Amino acid sequence: MSHVVKKRKLDKTRQDSLYFDSYSDVTIHEEMIADHVRTNTYRMAILRNSECIRGKVVLDVGAGTGVLSIFCAQAGAKKVYAVEACSIAEQAEKIVQQNNMEDKIQVIRGTVETVDLPERVEVIVSEWMGYALLHESMLNSVLYARDKWLQPGGVILPSKAELYIAPISDPVVEDRLHFWYTVKDQYGVDMSCMSDFARRCIMNSDITVNSVTVEDVLSHPARFAELDLHTVTVEELRSVKGQFRCESFGSAAVNAFCVYFTVTFPCPDKPHALVLSTSPFKPETHWKQAVLYLDAPVDVVQDTLVTGEVSMYPSEESARHICIHVDYTIGEQKKQSKTFSIPDWSSEAQP
Repeated sequence: MSHVVKKRKLDKTRQDSLYFDSYSDVTIHEEMIADHVRTNTYRMAILRNSECIRGKVVLDVGAGTGVLSIFCAQAGAKKVYAVEACSIAEQAEKIVQQNNMEDKIQVIRGTVETVDLPERVEVIVSEWMGYALLHESMLNSVLYARDKWLQPGGVILPSKAELYIAPISDPVVEDRLHFWYTVKDQYGVDMSCMSDFARRCIMNSDITVNSVTVEDVLSHPARFAELDLHTVTVEELRSVKGQFRCESFGSAAVNAFCVYFTVTFPCPDKPHALVLSTSPFKPETHWKQAVLYLDAPVDVVQDTLVTGEVSMYPSEESARHICIHVDYTIGEQKKQSKTFSIPDWSSEAQP
């Protein structure tokens, strides 16, 4: 007997509780610290901004284990306020003590929206990005901190975020769909009728977080949105959208779109800014890429035009969860639309 399971909207307190609880376990912190691209890029960005940090007061929003706060202290910060809402703050205090930084770093337990700092700051640093940039991200909190605590002309690390999209061909999906045509040869039972059911299950409306290989990307990625952290507002984050235009490299079957992001750190005395990229063309990070499966594959040849518009907005069930709506046209086909979200099992009511 099956049960009807209905999603219900979580109140903000429950949303926040679930979010912060997820950061109370060691596993997620191990994954983030072990992500060399992430951690080392932040380290290099902070050290390259040492002229902006030395002798200054810094706010680390969502400090976690405090590693970014320690990088700031190593870069010469006069004082660092490490604000962390979940219980990992207790471990951050131990790490600060173990590194003899108690005189420079003050760990403050609480959300940045509720804590009261003793002074305004000259620098904000935060690793706020989520899957597809905005899923479960802390960007709203960073903007709150910017508006309340950052002095005019202050520094924000990173200072810019950009979103990209590209059509891809995921061969694993095609192999899984073809599998049902091979059963008869193996076992003498024709199960090819399962292929349509498998397609609906696999190529669903979930945002799939996965690593996309370079070989599977079918065009140059197109940037569809840019966020300037000095000026973007919380209201603007309610709908991050933009158009895209891609031309396919060659003959293939498009069965998904790949969405990824970059964030940029200013480096005032260097010829180039420092970029942390989650592109499939760059070394892998723990964010991987967000894969959006189409309902059915579409064949393309060289220079087939793929155009459309992407819109990202908070889920109705949980403001911390992101939805991605894509309107797209591939070649001569008529325009298609599909909306994607990351499954949120916590918001399902008990049967």
